[in-house]
Amino acid sequence: MVNGMTKTRTTKTPDNKAGEKKSRIQIQNRQRIISAALEVFSSFGYRGSTVAQISDCAHMSKANVLYYYKSKKEIYIALLEHTLVEWLDPLTSIDPNGDPAEELWSYTRSKLALSKASPEASRLFANEIIQGAPTIRQFLETDLKELVTQKCRVIQQWIDDGKLVAVSPLHLIFFIWACTQHYADFSVQTEILSDSSDTIFSDAEETLKTLLLNGLLPR
Repeated sequence: MVNGMTKTRTTKTPDNKAGEKKSRIQIQNRQRIISAALEVFSSFGYRGSTVAQISDCAHMSKANVLYYYKSKKEIYIALLEHTLVEWLDPLTSIDPNGDPAEELWSYTRSKLALSKASPEASRLFANEIIQGAPTIRQFLETDLKELVTQKCRVIQQWIDDGKLVAVSPLHLIFFIWACTQHYADFSVQTEILSDSSDTIFSDAEETLKTLLLNGLLPR
């Protein structure tokens, strides 16, 4: 569970309990519930959502949903775990021995791609944070803080080696989060203000790459 996880990438979620073997139908049904829960929770938040809404969205009976997950909270936790693992993989993958520009741009591009592919997941996370992170606060204070601290050390070493200009590593990570997740969390606004919704992400990618690399690489 999120509240007690110590290593995100190895956590046993409700969909992956030790010693359990799931049939293809069980795996598919759990995925249907998680996908429906993402749509419901990202739209209405935790408090405004119900198991009935999730079951309707999944085109399953409420009883069937509760067969797989015992409560709304268990569904929410499973969904957050799934989202966090997916989101943290790109950050975890930053290679200290790689080229700084390539590593940071690859991370930024991956975050932008996630915003394009799953904006609901970004809004779910944003809603959780806006509410004071009641479900994932412990994770933020432990696993996420540890991971971000590690990557800040990597960035600082690149700076010390003269491979990047001197910036705050932590605020650089915040900058990347802000610039990429904006396109998911404020998609309605970006689409309204854009001349062409078809080119939003390609234009964003080109702009972010120019700003990031020109701003970080020593001249």
